[in-house]
Amino acid sequence: KVANTRRDWAHKLSTTIIRDNQAVYVENLAVAGLTRTRLATSVHDAGWSQFVAMLEYKAVRYRRHFGKIDRWFPSSKLCSACGTIAESMPLNIREWTCPCGAAHDRDVNAAINILAAGQAERLNDCGAQVRPGLVPAPREEAVTHPEPHARQTGISVL
Repeated sequence: KVANTRRDWAHKLSTTIIRDNQAVYVENLAVAGLTRTRLATSVHDAGWSQFVAMLEYKAVRYRRHFGKIDRWFPSSKLCSACGTIAESMPLNIREWTCPCGAAHDRDVNAAINILAAGQAERLNDCGAQVRPGLVPAPREEAVTHPEPHARQTGISVL
């Protein structure tokens, strides 16, 4: 019952996010690596991989752009104001101040940087798309055709 409730919530949230936005960008987290830390139960309970998969296939269905940012991109350590990358930062530090004077909430700063990285990956200098978005296959191309019956060769039996 709990699993069905979580799956239902993930479906509803992913549908809302995709319908309300033209482009959605997520960071490609190392979920397997996170499961070896004390965050393991949180990561598994949230069903992050399943949620990202839902976002991805719904983006195709609703013709929205979906992008994944590389897991090694320093989204939370990169200052969104000046571009300076902070030194190593443990997970317990949630707020930090850049030498340029900008104060950052770690999660908000990461969201700003992920959005900027996703938009930079999608557009060239003139603002045109670098690669076309995903388009679902037409209905007649999406079906699989049954194999033709094998024909018997040789003398037919009457």
